[in-house]
Amino acid sequence: MTEYPDRHDRLPDADAEPPAEEHGMTRRQLMRHAGWFGGAVVLTAAGGEVISHIAGSQDTVANAAAASDGALRFVQVSDSHIGFDGPANTDVAGSFTEAIHQVNSLGFRPDFVMHSGDLTHLSTKSQFDQVKQMMTGMRTDRVFTVPGEHDSIGDAGRAYRQTFGRGTLGDGWYSFDTHGVHFVALVNTLSLEKLGHLGNEQIDFVRKDLAGVSSDTPVVVFSHIPLFAMYPRWGWSTDDALKVIALLRRFSSVTCLNGHVHQLFTKTEGNITFHSATTTAYPLPKPGRAPAPTPQVVPARQLKDALGIRTVDFRQGDRELAVKDQRLA
Repeated sequence: MTEYPDRHDRLPDADAEPPAEEHGMTRRQLMRHAGWFGGAVVLTAAGGEVISHIAGSQDTVANAAAASDGALRFVQVSDSHIGFDGPANTDVAGSFTEAIHQVNSLGFRPDFVMHSGDLTHLSTKSQFDQVKQMMTGMRTDRVFTVPGEHDSIGDAGRAYRQTFGRGTLGDGWYSFDTHGVHFVALVNTLSLEKLGHLGNEQIDFVRKDLAGVSSDTPVVVFSHIPLFAMYPRWGWSTDDALKVIALLRRFSSVTCLNGHVHQLFTKTEGNITFHSATTTAYPLPKPGRAPAPTPQVVPARQLKDALGIRTVDFRQGDRELAVKDQRLA
C-alpha cells in the first residue's frame, strides 16, 4: 500500500525553489519528467471567460499577446498513438511532429505541456523511447503525462512508469501547484473491464490531496478516460468517478481535461466543466454513429481537420480557465 504524503509533501508551487529529494528524484525533475501528448488544445482565461479553440488558428497569437503578464498558459496534447500503422493514419509520427511544431509556433512559451495519454499504441519500449525523444523538441519548461490504456498493454503500465512515472505515486498519479491553480493528474486506465476505473487507493489520495486546498482555488484535473458519462456503451466513462466529483463540488472553479475519445466535447455540470480533447493520430466516430469506436478513415486532405492541440490560459483574479482548441490543418 502506498503511503500518501500530507499536503505539504506534495509538489510545491512551481514558482518556488523545490527541496532536494522525494521518491528518488528532485521535485524539479518531477516537474520536468513526464508527458507529451497527441493533439493540443489551448485553454485561456480572460475576463472570466473560457475560450476553446484548436491550436494553429489565426487568433492564437493575438489571444496570447492579449493575455496579461504573469498569466498561466499551458498546452494539452493527447492520443499520439506512436506505433500505430493503419489506413486511418499511415504516419502518426509525422502528424505528432506537426503537433509539436504547432506548439512551438503558438507565439508564447507554454508554462508546461500535458500529454493526456495513449502516448504509444502498443506500449513497447521502443515506442516509449520514440515518443519521449520526440517530446524533447517541444519548447516548454516542463512536461507531464498521464497514461492511456494503450500505454499499459500486457504489463499493467510498468513500461510506462519506467519511462514517465518517476516521482509519481501509486500507478502514476500526482498533483502540483502553479500560478495559483491546483492540478491533479489521475490514472483511470488500469483495472479496466469496460469503463475507466480509479480505485480506492487513488480516490483516497485525491481526498487527502484536496483537503488543504482552499475552495476558491481553481482546480484542474487531468485523466485519459472521461470522468463523466460521455458514452458508457463504448467505455467512455469512469465507473467510480462520482467519488472524485463529490470531492470537487466545494471548489468554485473545476476544469477536467481528458483524451481517449479523439474528438472535442464539452459538458458543464454545476461548478465543473469537462473538456475532451482531440488527437494527433486518427479520428474516432461520434458516439453511437458506428458499431464500435474504431479508427476512422477520412480523405487524406481532411485528416488534419480531425487532429489538433489545445491551449489553456488562466489569469489570477479570474475564476475560469480559457480553453482553445486548434486543428493541425
